[in-house]
Order: sequence, then C-alpha cells, then structure tokens
Amino acid sequence: MDLSKIPNIKHTDSDNFFLLSGPCAIEGEDMALRIAEQVVNITDKLEIPYIFKGSFKKANRSRIDSFTGIGNEKALKILRKVSETFQIPTVTDIHEVSDAQMAAEYVDVLQIPAFLVRQTDLVVAAAETGKVVNLKKGQFMSPESMKHAVTKVTDCNNKQVMVTDRGTMFGYQDLIVDFRGIPTMREFAPTVLDVTHSLQQPNQSSGVTGGRPDMIETIARAGIVNNVDGLFIETHFDPANAKSDGANMLDLAHLEKLLSNLTAIRKTVRSL
Repeated sequence: MDLSKIPNIKHTDSDNFFLLSGPCAIEGEDMALRIAEQVVNITDKLEIPYIFKGSFKKANRSRIDSFTGIGNEKALKILRKVSETFQIPTVTDIHEVSDAQMAAEYVDVLQIPAFLVRQTDLVVAAAETGKVVNLKKGQFMSPESMKHAVTKVTDCNNKQVMVTDRGTMFGYQDLIVDFRGIPTMREFAPTVLDVTHSLQQPNQSSGVTGGRPDMIETIARAGIVNNVDGLFIETHFDPANAKSDGANMLDLAHLEKLLSNLTAIRKTVRSL
C-alpha cells in the first residue's frame, strides 16, 4: 500500500506512524465534526498522517436493542462532510456486499470487520471498488492466515490494502495482543494495531461489551516499539455516554498526551 495515494492524507513524509481515529459510530453531525476538529489539530501539530474513522452503522451487536446507527445515508453524508470540512480521508466499516459500492461513494477507506474477514464476497466487493481496504484480523485467526485475506484484495488488482490486529480471543471474555504477529503481518501488508478494540472484554452476561481503557497507553507503546505502521484508536469526548463501545474508547481529552508520547517513542525506535 502506498499511504501517499490516499486522498487528502497529510504528513506522509514525516516518518511517523499513521492514525485511524474517531468515534466508534457516527451519532450525529456535531459530534463527528467536534471530534474530527480536535484530532486534526493534534495530528497536524505532531505531523501524524490521519484518517478519520466512524462507523455508518453497527451490524455486530450482542443485543437486539443495541444502537446500530442514525441511518445509512445520513451517517455517510456526515462522513463526507467531515472529509470536505477538514480535507482529510475517512474510513468506515462495511458488513454486506451491497455496502461496498454504497460506502465507496462517500469514504476513502473501506474496512472489513474482524468477524467478517473470511467472507470472500465481501472482501472482493471492497477490493473491486478500487478504494483502500483495511482488513481487520479475526479474533479467531492466526497472523499467518491473514496472508490469504490480503491475497483476495491484491488478486482484484488492488494493491491498496492494510491489515489491522485487534487482539485474539483469550478465553470467553477477554482478548490478548500477540505482538509476535506484527512482523509476520508486515510481510503481507502495512500493519495497524487497533489499540482500543484489543482491550475489549466481550461476551459479558449483560450483553454490553466491557473494556480496559486504562491499558490503552500500555498497548499502544508496545505496538510502536514493535514497529507497527499505524494505530487505530477510537475516541470520544464523553465515552461514558457514547452509544457504542464506550467501555473501551479513549477520552478525547487524553489523546494529545498519548500521541505526543508515542511520537517520541517512535523517534527513539527509528533511531536505533
């Protein structure tokens, strides 16, 4: 993947990690613009290539009464507005083959959720749009097996593909990051570490996923030390009242300090 070919991406010559960050789900226009503005200001200051992240719908929910979105077209138009307002690229996840072409009209990167990364038709549909494809490693998959998911994209004559590790199931209600997988997956494609989803505690009896946001910096630091190309961090100005994944999101107030620390670590690692 050539990061510089992503429309509107900045700071690609800074030798820094790139960042996919934003709320878990698009809850409304004001919240999306508010989050994007703050992250843009931070990443410009630190010269971090930045892609705004927001799900236009949430299909993977434990309970039928969980928040799934504000409407597909409405949310996608908000993602487009974020892109146009701040001149930044955007990424959203898709869940069905029909989502691929629809979402491609509004965003720059199509993300395949971890539970769906083995779904060949979905991966191929994303690849055939010509957009960048972000493949999230299944919690049940080995790093080595992601080679085949990447091949599904490249065989469609689309070389713009990245892989994201979001942790591996550790028992029924926890995840663990195996950092040995990062160099393995980097052999196939640029590799991102999804810091916040790696700290989820799924399958709770309440039907609401838990999390360990107190461990975000620990996991992120380890990712940078182990040469990840990018980081994925969901953030919100009010995680406790976020409509999705509030238990593991980073409070937006803490993002600048975290990214400053990680940028310093990156410079040290690159100097060795």
